[in-house]
Amino acid sequence: MEPQVAELQQKIEDTLCPFGFEVYPFQVAWYNALLPPAFHLPLPGPTLAFLVLSTPAMFDRALKPFLQSCHLQPLTDPVDQCVAYHLGRVRESLPELQMEVIADYEVHPNRRPKILAQTAAHVAGAAYYYQRQDVEADPWGTQHISGVCIHPRFGGWFAIRGVLLLPGIEVPDLPPMKPLDCVPTRADRITLLEGFNFHWRDWTYRDAVTPQERYSEEQKAYFSTPPAQRFALLGLAQPSEERGSPSVELPCTTLTPKQPPKPSRARGWLSPRVSPPTSPGP
Repeated sequence: MEPQVAELQQKIEDTLCPFGFEVYPFQVAWYNALLPPAFHLPLPGPTLAFLVLSTPAMFDRALKPFLQSCHLQPLTDPVDQCVAYHLGRVRESLPELQMEVIADYEVHPNRRPKILAQTAAHVAGAAYYYQRQDVEADPWGTQHISGVCIHPRFGGWFAIRGVLLLPGIEVPDLPPMKPLDCVPTRADRITLLEGFNFHWRDWTYRDAVTPQERYSEEQKAYFSTPPAQRFALLGLAQPSEERGSPSVELPCTTLTPKQPPKPSRARGWLSPRVSPPTSPGP
């Protein structure tokens, strides 16, 4: 990896990783190469970008302290606002850089997603984006089948949160990282895509690979509980009572995400075929 990229990645990881996030570098060209012009990022191909995802640890290390520090404030979407707060900390930690932060839910005025998050995760080597085109002679006929990313260590127990773009920093020699194909057989891919599309509420598609860590029962209960009841579920303990959480003041962010809806997450928004190019493919 280029020294400049490694240094920047380390600085970003120092800010985000203690709170349950992971960071992966990629070139804008790799992303644009897989998409039609309407979805391109309007930057030179060698421009450096970073994909940010959250792991199961984010719930305890970032979200719960954030909710506890902000529980008397109106929060329209606590998870997105928590992520926005932490991505904002990255920008603040690197004031000398021009940085554009695109959250996974952001859209243009015409409602087109600003970033196709699963495509970005694929080209960054973070997670493999499985689509019906990855299944030879698929069995679904005219049914609409959405694709899903699988992380080699967390399976489906993670979430793509956004992209950091660094206009003016170009890294033409950054070597591409292919995502690990951790669901290689046709049968397992069918099981994965059917689980994601038809049985997503039972969580089982997330175990397409044996994960190193899953969402805790508390975390699953939180996301399965109606939003109005989620604060009571956590008991709103003070942040100082959280064990294992990094000690950092968490002032409540005033940033309100653009929502609803969130087309980049919606099943109707699929990125075009993510077929890794032969060179310099992801």
